[in-house]
Amino acid sequence: MVMEEEYLTATPSIQWFPGHMAKTRRLMKDNLDMVDIVVELRDARIPKSSRNPEIETIVGSKPRIVVFNKVDLADPVVTKEWMDYYHSYGVNTLCIDCKSGSGLKQFVPAVREILKDEIARRQAKGMSGKAIRMMICGVPNVGKSSLINRLSGSKRAKVEDRPGVTRGKQWVKLENGIELLDMPGVLWPKFEDKSVGERLAYTGAVKDTVYDLEWVAMRFLAFLRDKYPQYLEQRYKVKAEECADLEPYDLLELVGRKRGMLVSGGEVNTERAAITVMDEFRSGKIGRITLERPRSATAKDNAEVEL
Repeated sequence: MVMEEEYLTATPSIQWFPGHMAKTRRLMKDNLDMVDIVVELRDARIPKSSRNPEIETIVGSKPRIVVFNKVDLADPVVTKEWMDYYHSYGVNTLCIDCKSGSGLKQFVPAVREILKDEIARRQAKGMSGKAIRMMICGVPNVGKSSLINRLSGSKRAKVEDRPGVTRGKQWVKLENGIELLDMPGVLWPKFEDKSVGERLAYTGAVKDTVYDLEWVAMRFLAFLRDKYPQYLEQRYKVKAEECADLEPYDLLELVGRKRGMLVSGGEVNTERAAITVMDEFRSGKIGRITLERPRSATAKDNAEVEL
């Protein structure tokens, strides 16, 4: 089996920071004083890699809640590990699924609990009717518009399963005295860790046109073989013993062959296989998969903690 360290050295650097994202950073800074709390949405499958380090810097001391979306697609065991990890550092977190609505009933109460002192001050001043304003932010394709539509009970925010759909800020008023400021998805100028760009590509947070989709699918299948071999067999009929020593490209080819994705001469259409694999992962058809685990929350050392 090709070990992670061996083919990481050949990992191309996936980067994506179009001009509108630089504009979004400015929008966030310019509108921060207008909101009471920042809701940072992350992908439950990549809790660390979907953390934009610039958001924490921009937010500063402003109250914040980290909301893990798409929890229905993530490994529930690892999700609990992540929740325990963040709770151990006192970070306000919540798990939701915008598609089914799971966890959303706890969203507004959680926000009100974080802002309880500010709400009490307003009541003391006779300003209890003043709306609570939230800024919704996160990386592309994490589900910000879906969250807003769920909370508002309508389709006010444009939703598509591809990054870069929302391009400008928009305010949405809810019936319970809450106003939401939806921000476009924003990444940061450079992923210092190559695996971060790779995982963002897996989940669709980076446009497929800026990297080699076949290479990304190869890498994902190698991960699947190492961490979730049962899904590789269930979905693609690839048994552990027949793929244990395969290079990632050969594994992609085997999956394509098992699916009958052949062209003239019996060759495998690996591009079609790659598209299928990534689409099926993103839609949850392969299984509930989390791509990264937290460092032990009990082993708190002097290393920088990324929250």
